[in-house]
Amino acid sequence: MDPVSAVIAFSLAAALLVITPGLDTALVLRTAAVEGPRPALQAGAGVSAGVLLWGLIASLGLGALLAVSETAYMVLKVVGSLYLLWLGGRMLLAALRPGGGAGAAVVAPRNASAGNWFWRGLMTNLLNPKVGLFYVTFLPQFVPPDMPVVAFSFGLAAIHVAMGMSWFALLVGATRPFARVLQSPTVRRALDAVTGCVLVAFGLRLALERRG
Repeated sequence: MDPVSAVIAFSLAAALLVITPGLDTALVLRTAAVEGPRPALQAGAGVSAGVLLWGLIASLGLGALLAVSETAYMVLKVVGSLYLLWLGGRMLLAALRPGGGAGAAVVAPRNASAGNWFWRGLMTNLLNPKVGLFYVTFLPQFVPPDMPVVAFSFGLAAIHVAMGMSWFALLVGATRPFARVLQSPTVRRALDAVTGCVLVAFGLRLALERRG
């Protein structure tokens, strides 16, 4: 596979990954609807930074540690599942609080820096060992044998990040016409409840899932 063909093939595969609904999409959509566009884009930037870091880790060969070390995999799995359960649980508590609609106040206070959502997005991505294993097995398939592995792999990861941020920006923009409706306390509580359930479900699945 020549470099141009590799980039095209990877871009097509990455585009499919980006638009496939999942944890990242749920997190960004919820944040856009409840917190606003800036925190949502911060969360998306955090997720993208995680992807970029996984790409760098995989290109340096460090990600292979997850593939061969049961201990490293289990530690990351436990920490990741607990983090998702904590984040999802806080959203559920926000949704169930009497006089709620203040889900944002429980999950991320209005006077808090939007940077908090960057770190939430980053940690959600980095603490998922499945993402690491996926990158370790997925990325090398698109690196031509005569190309510098680290530079080319990092470049492919950067393409993935650019696509991801574009997709997140599109999702955030799609919520703007409905901003007034989405700011309703009832709708906000419903969004927190749904997203909280999604995060808890992902956390439980990660905790209970056997290594493939």
